[in-house]
Amino acid sequence: MEESSKASTSSLSFIVEQVQAEPEPPHEAVFLVLAYLPVYELLVMSQVCTSLRDAVNDDVLPWLNVIVERPLNSRLSDEILMKITSKANGRLKTLALMNCIHITDEGLQRVVEQNPLINKLHIPACTSLTPEGVLCSVKTLCQMSNCLSTLSLNGIYNLQKEHLDMLALNLRKNLHLGEQQPQQPIYYHERGSISLFKQEESHRIIDLEICPKCFEVRMVYDCPKGMCKMREWPLAHCRGCIFCIPRCENCGECIGSEEAEEGACGDILCLECWLKLPKCSFCNKPYCKQHTSWWCTSSDSLFLCKVCDENSHGYTYTDVL
Repeated sequence: MEESSKASTSSLSFIVEQVQAEPEPPHEAVFLVLAYLPVYELLVMSQVCTSLRDAVNDDVLPWLNVIVERPLNSRLSDEILMKITSKANGRLKTLALMNCIHITDEGLQRVVEQNPLINKLHIPACTSLTPEGVLCSVKTLCQMSNCLSTLSLNGIYNLQKEHLDMLALNLRKNLHLGEQQPQQPIYYHERGSISLFKQEESHRIIDLEICPKCFEVRMVYDCPKGMCKMREWPLAHCRGCIFCIPRCENCGECIGSEEAEEGACGDILCLECWLKLPKCSFCNKPYCKQHTSWWCTSSDSLFLCKVCDENSHGYTYTDVL
């Protein structure tokens, strides 16, 4: 009995020593990837251990490009944004706030005043911002430095032609004549994959422009076809905003009212794409490529859309008949 108690005591002390021992520091390769992590992952990494916390807080390099997306965007406030951007020590280059609905004009203005080297400002769907507040921030950046080169603000309410003209005027002052190259087309079906780098390659100063059809300030999309096959006219006639020219969610081609087909997700598809896509076994409607993850599989290995899958729990196909 004494030997067994001694053995249990020694094993217990060994476990306690292991628990009390300090963990080994992270591998050096982990510190090399910090500069490539989004803001949310950076903040999570700072909670892992002391060494990572110090590396995240003390190194300026990871904070030179602040890109805020889900899930942080819905919780970002002016105060939190100020704390995050202050880590760059005034050397912030890219500020991208994707759908950050709580950021106000005052918060954005404070950030740009302390970071005059911002060359890319992306604030799409930041609905608390006003055109006057955005214009004030752009003017501040253009007056303090000649760095700002691209501006993305699709989703800002009440933007008028006068605001767009003033923004473009201030931005063009920062560009040399050799940098003002022709703009590349933007296709509707590729809008979800447009990144900061792709937008830079398209040489677009501002993502919005005046729609040639309704003359409103909106995103203007080009037709991906060199010649519209349904109307047999050049693609310039098929250029306009989504309100003026309906487009296929899958291929971005313009759609006439007689050719439009509705998908299970509610998006509009052209007849050609509608025929090619897999369809729900119940309602015979397809999903566009933006919503392929919405498919459900029944016990019979049949494709079901979300609506039909939810309805199947309340009634059967024979009940409908």
